[in-house]
Amino acid sequence: MSDHSGKSVFSIDVRVYFEDTDFGGVVYYANYLKFMERARTEFLRSFGYDQSRLFATDRRMFVVRSASLDYFAPARFDDLLGVSVEVSAARRASLRFVQHCVRKNPDGEAQPLVTGDILIACLDADSFKPCAIPGNLKTVLNS
Repeated sequence: MSDHSGKSVFSIDVRVYFEDTDFGGVVYYANYLKFMERARTEFLRSFGYDQSRLFATDRRMFVVRSASLDYFAPARFDDLLGVSVEVSAARRASLRFVQHCVRKNPDGEAQPLVTGDILIACLDADSFKPCAIPGNLKTVLNS
């Protein structure tokens, strides 16, 4: 999938379950972070990179360094969401993602709900210090 700029954008569908909602019947704000995490994990998997394998073989792990979210509208129980992932910057030891959660309406329209700017750091699994993203993964992400 690609956006209007021609960049590759990855997306997954997420159904809102009752457990995702708060007392008011809308998705609890922190759960959007979980939806975005799932999308990033599936994004890496789509390139053949399983995070548990990166941890076991390369001793690398990805952790959230910072997250900034803007909320526009609430999602509710049983909504179908599209959660997208786009790499906006790939550095030696970090990845910056732009992510969007939209409601996928039955009429085909996508209503914007949340936008996130997520900075992920690559750490050495033993020392927890920043380290280089494995070269083959960085090459794939920059293509």
